[in-house]
Amino acid sequence: MRGAVVRFGPAGWTYKDWGGVVYPRHPPRRFDPLEYLSRYFDTLEINNTFYRPATEKVARQWAERVSGNPRFRFTAKLLRRFTHERALAWTRDEVAEARRGLDALHRAGRLGAVLVQFPWSFRRTDENREWLRDLLSAFDGLPRAVEVRHDSWDVPDLYEGLEARGVGFVNIDQPAFKHSLRPSAVATAQIAYVRVHGRNYHDWFRKAAGRDQRYDYLYTAEELRPWAERVKALASEPGTKELYVVTNNHFRGKAPANALMLQAMVEGHAVKAPPELCEAYPEALAGLAWPDLPPPSAEASAPA
Repeated sequence: MRGAVVRFGPAGWTYKDWGGVVYPRHPPRRFDPLEYLSRYFDTLEINNTFYRPATEKVARQWAERVSGNPRFRFTAKLLRRFTHERALAWTRDEVAEARRGLDALHRAGRLGAVLVQFPWSFRRTDENREWLRDLLSAFDGLPRAVEVRHDSWDVPDLYEGLEARGVGFVNIDQPAFKHSLRPSAVATAQIAYVRVHGRNYHDWFRKAAGRDQRYDYLYTAEELRPWAERVKALASEPGTKELYVVTNNHFRGKAPANALMLQAMVEGHAVKAPPELCEAYPEALAGLAWPDLPPPSAEASAPA
C-alpha cells in the first residue's frame, strides 16, 4: 500500500494482566515491556501523560528504550487538566510543566502526536470552542490530534479549523449511544489518527464500571474490516504523511491482538506477533499473525 507511513499499536503497556498473555510467562531478568513491544509495533500511545506530566528524563528514557526500531514513534495523551478538568483556566506554569516531557520526546524525534482527548461531555458550545482554540495555541509547535466524542462537533467548522492549524482529527470507534460521534475517515493535517475503543455497550457509561470492564472487548475480523478500509482511505489522502492506528481495548491484551489484526488486513499479509498472544487468541489471529518464536538452542538442535 502506497501513501502515508502507517503505524499500528496499542494504548499503554504497563498492564499486570498482560503477563503471560502479551509478555512471556517467564520473562528474563531486566525484561523491558516497552522494548519488547517495540519489536512488534511501530507506535504505542502513552497513557501516563494523561495523569501526570512526564519529566525530560523519563521522556528521554522512553526514547532510548525503543531505539532498536527506527520507525517507532510514540503518541502521548495530553494531561487531563487541560481536557477533563475545565472548571478553571489553566496557567502558563501548568502548560510549561506539561510540555517538558512532550518537547523532549519531540526533540528526540520520537513524538508522532499529542493526543488531545476530550470526553463525551465536551459538547460544541461557544465556550468549549474557545477552550479548544486556546489549548491548541498553548501547545503550538508540537504535532497534535484532537479527539471529540459528541456528535455536535461533526460540523465543517471543526474540520476547517483543524486543517487551518495543521492539527489532525481522531477518527474513533466507540459504543454508539445517543449523540455519540460515528465512525469516520477524516484527514485534516499531515498527521491522521484512528483510535478504536471497543464496543462494550453495557459498561461504557456505567458509573460503577472500572477501567478494565469498560475496555474489555475483542473485535472480530468482520468488525475490523470496515476500519481497515478506512485506514487505507486515510493513508491514500494526498495530504496525509503519517497515520496512527491505536487500539484502546487493553484488557487482557485484546488491544495488541486487534492492532495486529488491523495491520495484517491493511498490509495484506500476516504479521509477526508475541507467541503468548497467538496462544491467547488463536481464532482471532489465525491467518493474520504468526508467533515470533525464538530459534531453537544449539543444544536442542544438535543431532543425537
